[in-house]
Amino acid sequence: MFVFGNLIGMLANLLDFAMQALMLVLLVNAILSWFPGARDNPIADVLERISGVVCDPVRRAFPTAFGGIDFAPLLVMILLQFVGRGFLVPTLHDLAFRM
Repeated sequence: MFVFGNLIGMLANLLDFAMQALMLVLLVNAILSWFPGARDNPIADVLERISGVVCDPVRRAFPTAFGGIDFAPLLVMILLQFVGRGFLVPTLHDLAFRM
């Protein structure tokens, strides 16, 4: 049974890493949006596509642009922090520990 616990613990660590990486992508993409010339870079295009996957549903569900500033990346980062890293990852670690 400990093997499944180790597997769940490893999946929790992997999920935590993926959420941290996504938060970093969202932050870098938001900072790059302040510089119009940076959008010509292919790396910026990849970051825009990745962040668009998670921010577009939020943009469709809620009006997130106020005064020319898009708050969708901030809202997604807050949700990732509280729901993902504050609830889901610790719950998986606790489940792994109890197995």
